[in-house]
Amino acid sequence: MLGSSRKLRNAGAFAIFLGPSLLVFICVLLIPLLYGIFLTFTNYSPITETMDFVGLANYAEVFSDKVFLAQFGKTLGYVLYATVFCNITAFVLAYILTSKVKFQSPVRTGFFTPNLIGGIVLGYIWKFIFANVITQIGKAMEYAPLSRSFLTDPDKAIVAMVIVTVWQYAGYLMMIYIAGFVSIPKDVLEAASIDNATGLKKIFNITIPLMIPSFIICFFISISRCFMTYDMNFSLTAGGPYGSSQLASMHIYQKAFQSNRYATGQAEAIVLFIVVAAVAVSQALLAKRFEVEA
Repeated sequence: MLGSSRKLRNAGAFAIFLGPSLLVFICVLLIPLLYGIFLTFTNYSPITETMDFVGLANYAEVFSDKVFLAQFGKTLGYVLYATVFCNITAFVLAYILTSKVKFQSPVRTGFFTPNLIGGIVLGYIWKFIFANVITQIGKAMEYAPLSRSFLTDPDKAIVAMVIVTVWQYAGYLMMIYIAGFVSIPKDVLEAASIDNATGLKKIFNITIPLMIPSFIICFFISISRCFMTYDMNFSLTAGGPYGSSQLASMHIYQKAFQSNRYATGQAEAIVLFIVVAAVAVSQALLAKRFEVEA
């Protein structure tokens, strides 16, 4: 009797504390995900209101769509460069701001602030900067590469997106790296200094191995966010010029809502989700392996 009453109390506590969050997770994430997966096996269209079972036809179309595959390749390149430069910039900033420099708190706030700006607003701000500010600087310096906006050059538009992404996310990742720097035991650093380990030698042999957890978190965040980039892509370049900077998320949106091919667009979204999940999980497992070895 006592055991059953304890179980009831535990069940009541579970329902009170975890129940609302679990209900929201099921309604907002799980059910839409499962319904979206179901739609990929149909020819659903919100215009004609048809929903006939077509099997794997939508997935076959995804892997035969040369435009989507090309834009997915651009997305991989964008994610690679953005992730690398975001983390390098964030790590360097965190290293500087955990050294003995003045006004650390205001500087940290300044670098973190861009992460609070929405992607749409951020894109329009940098669109003005690339089109007016940087071009005027290039003309004043008589430096041809900067005299023309990056956004009008098919080869540089994606570079502009990487620059804006680094500016947006580096400050957020910097805070995580700062936490990693602060968590390093001081006695380990002092012992390294006694053994004449200074500068880059201390960073590569002591600091980086002890900050593997920070690297795991930062790479996961940057990879997942960059793969899902849409709002900044829309407001900054709108996929142009000539589709040179259109990423996979924008293609999925256009396929589903502008071309009214919702089921095919949903299949592309599921493929993108699987790739992001596979990359994130494999990256985390690999990093975890290095953490154990370190």
